[in-house]
Amino acid sequence: MAYVKPEEIVENMLSAGAAKANLGIKDLLIRGALSGAFLGYATTLAITGITQTGLGIVGALIFPVGFVMIILLGLELATGNFALLPIAVKDGRTTAGRLAFNWTWVLVGNLLGSVLYALLYTAVVTKMGHIDPSNIVAVKKIIAIAEGKTLGYAKYGFDGTTSAFTSAILCNWMVTLGAVMAFTSTTTIGKIAAMWLPIMTFFALGYEHAIVNMFVIPAGIMLGANVTIADWWMYNEIPVLLGNIAGGMIFTGFALYFTAKKK
Repeated sequence: MAYVKPEEIVENMLSAGAAKANLGIKDLLIRGALSGAFLGYATTLAITGITQTGLGIVGALIFPVGFVMIILLGLELATGNFALLPIAVKDGRTTAGRLAFNWTWVLVGNLLGSVLYALLYTAVVTKMGHIDPSNIVAVKKIIAIAEGKTLGYAKYGFDGTTSAFTSAILCNWMVTLGAVMAFTSTTTIGKIAAMWLPIMTFFALGYEHAIVNMFVIPAGIMLGANVTIADWWMYNEIPVLLGNIAGGMIFTGFALYFTAKKK
């Protein structure tokens, strides 16, 4: 698998963070939108697998296909960048301003791609609005997920928000680890195998990922979930984004940087 040592992995993380920080708006939007759409594909694939087999672990086993496409194509996923750019700033390879620029435009791109895929998916399952999709098992699952990720937290008030934030920390600890694990090998198959492990883990455990939620909650709303746009952002997207930032930056980015950076 052409294994790469931890010191070289951190150096590659720093180089990647600096390179991403120098990308322009056009590249960030296009690469971000593609990432959002690919995660939408992966989410609907996983939900289809779960509903066809009745086994949640099946969804976890196949969901990483979206992440693999994103990493191998060098696209932009905000949750991965939450680990790479802060350490590049700390190491003097870019600035806080460039970090904010990258995160902002990548998130916009991720949101556009996710919502676009949700619109296209809804158009397909409703036959352009001509049929009621509520009897489709996969659609029922998406609606239930959307309501669980918003109203399911709302009923617990501040404790619900804290739970969403904490779940997001645990999620992006694994997601950013997936991005970093791609640096552990110089072969394509080695990168895929390494990435698959933490991504499968976070999905199987049901933790909160901001970009996945940019697809599944809007899709649920379009398909009839009892959720408003305000519910989506107040009870899920904002606390989950903050948790994803904390998890990726602290537990993957800085943790590896401080222990494995070349002296």
